[in-house]
Amino acid sequence: MSFQVTFATKWSDFDPNRHMRHTAYNDYAAEVRVRYFAKYNFSIQKFTKYNLGPILFTEETSFKKEIHLGENITVNLKLEGLSKNNERWKIVHEVFNEAGKLSAIIKVYGAWIDLTQRKLTTPPEETKEMFASAERAENFKIIELKS
Repeated sequence: MSFQVTFATKWSDFDPNRHMRHTAYNDYAAEVRVRYFAKYNFSIQKFTKYNLGPILFTEETSFKKEIHLGENITVNLKLEGLSKNNERWKIVHEVFNEAGKLSAIIKVYGAWIDLTQRKLTTPPEETKEMFASAERAENFKIIELKS
């Protein structure tokens, strides 16, 4: 299943060159992740209930085409990797400009952290559907955890 969100960009997303500033791309990708989690009943309120949150180990952005002031953008989410216990995940976002041209690719490698112990943790059982329903990237792989 494809998950994507279309956004109206804001004045603050742009730099003096009149194209979208580099960190704005990543902000929109983060918003898509949070909305995806919420769609599967794993909202910010559930993060609080379970005292956990998503963290990123890496975030890599490749820029392909400019996004200009006033353009709307569409950002999708695909699962590129997942550990068997759902603790770690790799997500790829594609950012498209208003004309539908690929403008950026954002890859993140993340996990869940217990906010009290400040250690990685396995998420609750209810996250299984969330990850099972995610569209798989062409290069999807199981993330092997080292003992």
